[in-house]
Amino acid sequence: MDAVMVTARSAVNAAAVVSPRRAAALALPLFAHVARPRPVHADDEPTMSRARRGNVHIPGVDGRGVDVDTYEWGRGSRVVVLAHGWDGRASQFSRLVRELVSEGHRVVAFDAPAHGGSAGHRTYLVDWLSVFGRLQERHGDFHAIVGHSFGGLAALVGVAGGTAARRVVTIAAPADADLLLTQFQGMLGYSDTVAAQVRERFARRYFPGEADPFAWLSSVRRPLPAGTPLLVAHDVGDRVVPFSEAARIAHANPGGRLLSTNGLGHNRILGADEVLDAVLDHVSPAEIGSGPRPPALEAADVPVSRGEPVAAPR
Repeated sequence: MDAVMVTARSAVNAAAVVSPRRAAALALPLFAHVARPRPVHADDEPTMSRARRGNVHIPGVDGRGVDVDTYEWGRGSRVVVLAHGWDGRASQFSRLVRELVSEGHRVVAFDAPAHGGSAGHRTYLVDWLSVFGRLQERHGDFHAIVGHSFGGLAALVGVAGGTAARRVVTIAAPADADLLLTQFQGMLGYSDTVAAQVRERFARRYFPGEADPFAWLSSVRRPLPAGTPLLVAHDVGDRVVPFSEAARIAHANPGGRLLSTNGLGHNRILGADEVLDAVLDHVSPAEIGSGPRPPALEAADVPVSRGEPVAAPR
């Protein structure tokens, strides 16, 4: 927990003694708070240096507009979009980028607002969905979306809501926004009475006019379109997003494949061989993956970035 959240915890709980509504008003803006962007790991810099860089402009949660940095590799016709998680950045996918490019895919990633190199101070899942929409305008239908953690939830919500993607992969993803609000409550330590007020304000702030935004933000209550191939990868020892979330996602999407790992945690799973192989098999089925492969973006023996611990996803 960073210094901002430590201070906020005291302020929110002091306000709750006087008024739960006031405490919720203080807490909700912090739900969109993003810690200082993590640096690009040295192992990931070569891949990022080879990216074709651009940007897309989205409204942003504040409605003031924000430019989001985008990265593109490969020249294939099959576009695979990579969506990082909360407090993450596109560079975390570097090893997967190299593998996908070697399979002939065009790979597109982005740094969400207030993440990586992108502008902004606050963000929420609606920004990930806005980025999907802008990228869809630019590239057409996606062959696949691969989302890590919060980005995995965004992928599920986006495709369930109309983002055109033939295949979906989630890695260490939560099943719905309810978990995120519960984790946020645990982080700040406020009461259930304040939590109810936070949920009410959250719904009004981010989803005005929605009768039940929590159904809209749930891969369980609003699963993917029938027949959408889904791979759900999750480590049984994940301390950020419980493994039980993977089972919920898979159960709600019949036909989805659940890949469980052990000992990889929340971040290292992104670079694990068994996960990379499963993702490649999922997005590059035999009928489109046959024939000679283009050269890999980088040598296969580049070490895997271990990453850093991240805060609980929003």
